[in-house]
Amino acid sequence: MEKELIAYFENLGLDVHTSTKARGHQGFFLRKRIDISKNISKDRVVPTLVHEFAHYVHSVIEPRMEKTGGTLEFIFNDEYVEIYEKELLKVTDFVDKNSRCEKLEHHKKLIKSKIIEYENIIKARYPKFMRSKKFKEFDKYIKGSKAKYLLKHDRVKLISGILFRKIEVYTIDNIEKDFAEMPKEFAAYIRLKSCQKRQSRVSARINKLKKYYAKPTELFARFIEGLYLDPNRVRSVAPHCYKRFYELLEDDYYPHLGRIFEILQTCK
Repeated sequence: MEKELIAYFENLGLDVHTSTKARGHQGFFLRKRIDISKNISKDRVVPTLVHEFAHYVHSVIEPRMEKTGGTLEFIFNDEYVEIYEKELLKVTDFVDKNSRCEKLEHHKKLIKSKIIEYENIIKARYPKFMRSKKFKEFDKYIKGSKAKYLLKHDRVKLISGILFRKIEVYTIDNIEKDFAEMPKEFAAYIRLKSCQKRQSRVSARINKLKKYYAKPTELFARFIEGLYLDPNRVRSVAPHCYKRFYELLEDDYYPHLGRIFEILQTCK
């Protein structure tokens, strides 16, 4: 099936590569070129080929989609697309489990619990402490301590001296050892600030991924991939998309896709 698909793609003028890293993805499409990562498992090659070819088809019916991410209005030739978007997100959830960001969401929860833990340590001595306001007692203390550098970085290397260089390494994990005189509330505050930075990075990563998965061109590609992987499930979770897609497919709205489904059916 893999060879038949690639032969058909190349017959259409597409340049297909199966021995690259595909820019860190399973597959990649850009300007009539399809890359399939050499690192993916054998059972992922055909679904990835189908996915990337869907991007090509989309680029034909909506030429600017590579820059804009496309629109569902073009994909389904319909201006009422809210129901399509909701259904496509459900398809994406089962086609690509990474779209749910479960690991990142779990990591975010763990970080949040650590923040609460450190906050409770601080409040035991400073009950009026609030994360959103300045911690004056800490600010006064930290000015004279090298631990202040740990507010920006979890690990720092300080180099001093001209003739005789002195190197000091401090890490957030060794606060109690490196700064034995520091009150535990202040050590907790440094760790709390570190957790907040990590939380922001994780949240930014989640938002970036969700924005990526919600792009119309990605929704469409995973819909087509889903039709190959489990058409009955797609029909169940996305009935409106399923019906509209096959109406347009019969009208030859999607160039070359009909032939792809024929190849997939014949080679099963």
